[in-house]
Amino acid sequence: MQLPNTLNTPSFLQKLEWVTNPVGYMEKAAQQYPDMFTAEIVGFGDTLVVVNNPQAIQEILTNDRKKFVAVGEENKILQPLIGDDSVMMLEGSRHKRRRQILMPPFHGERLQAYGEIICNITEKVCRQLPQGKPFLARKAVLDISLQVILQVVFGLYEGERYQQIKGLLASIGEMFNSPLNASLLYFPFLQKDLGSWSLWGKFVRLRDSIDELLYTVIAERREQPDSNRVDILSLMMSDQDEEGDSMTDRELRDEMMTMLLAGHETTASAMAWGLYWIHHLPEVREKLLQELDTLGDSPDPTSIVRLPYLTAVCNETLRIYPVVIMTFSREVQEPVELLGHSLEPGTLLAGCIYLLHQREDLYPQPKQFRPERFLERQFSPFEFMPFGAGVRRCIGQALAPFEMKLVLATILSRYQLALADKRPEKPQRQNVTLAPASGVKMVVTGKRVHRQSLQSVYT
Repeated sequence: MQLPNTLNTPSFLQKLEWVTNPVGYMEKAAQQYPDMFTAEIVGFGDTLVVVNNPQAIQEILTNDRKKFVAVGEENKILQPLIGDDSVMMLEGSRHKRRRQILMPPFHGERLQAYGEIICNITEKVCRQLPQGKPFLARKAVLDISLQVILQVVFGLYEGERYQQIKGLLASIGEMFNSPLNASLLYFPFLQKDLGSWSLWGKFVRLRDSIDELLYTVIAERREQPDSNRVDILSLMMSDQDEEGDSMTDRELRDEMMTMLLAGHETTASAMAWGLYWIHHLPEVREKLLQELDTLGDSPDPTSIVRLPYLTAVCNETLRIYPVVIMTFSREVQEPVELLGHSLEPGTLLAGCIYLLHQREDLYPQPKQFRPERFLERQFSPFEFMPFGAGVRRCIGQALAPFEMKLVLATILSRYQLALADKRPEKPQRQNVTLAPASGVKMVVTGKRVHRQSLQSVYT
């Protein structure tokens, strides 16, 4: 099969660089072939045509199934974590029916009801941060994001089971937080259970312990249903698809693991990047604080998430280093021409979100963090797509930015922080995402008083 713009680098070296240095790999490939190239990277079958041209991405992701069909090939690397029955692993009609059940709890009034929970958790975690001593911002927002998931998704609050699940999930997340450990997910031959002392063996035992707790929670909810509960687990258990089918225990477990492992890690990385850029660029921080101060001392979450500059800052954070690098892949179903190249049936394609967000023709000076670009123009869903696009876009595309805005606004409104390390933060693979390599080292320099409050004291 003739494939377009094939890279000359040997297959093994491509796979190795993709795991250890994905940003460097993508940028070198795009320099050689700006719009589309054929890669040999793990997690996407043998070969993958990588596309970053927005018109081509739109054609791939919105075309009818006669030309391109969604496949879950790349998500097989996540199977040990999230199982076979997660929405990320499903295809066709099963995927469509599952999304019908999952989408409602993440939107509208239900989403708004989670705002106060998110703000309260953020304040609680921030009160525990050391004063005047360095801390890792990503670790702090990981704690916030995990607690949000446990309360919003599970409806679990303080207690023994809450602490058990929180501790297990923190441990399993830390296991794959480096490119070396993440390679276990990309190279199945390394997945050997050699006992509890081996890395994979430790993972298997942690996963089994989490499963035991999750199935216990699910069983208790089935035995004692409560129509007043608004957590996502309870809503998923009560909802049905258009055929009247409810989710099984196994399906619930896999969706819970998806939200717990994929949801809180990705959101935390985005929030850590946000804190870095806001404090790396004083002019951005100043403009953001001025906007936040217009809401007074106790703004409601709805007012916060509508702030235009805060929204622009979050969008620019998700643009410059999108947490997820690629879209779901599509398989060519019939001979088709794309960007002047003929593609045969069976060819796998994916949109590269990172390279799309780095296009000079869309985002002049793309390496520069400039939130104003999102105030100056409106980008299409295929020009700015941090959560993917089409029928397989991320379920959390509404909850994640909602949480991100509230957490950043709460921290900035209450505390004065500074970067403890002046060196530029670099992206690094953690699990299957891009995260700040050093975790964004920061220091709390004091409490913050709103300028409007100060003005009222002296007038």
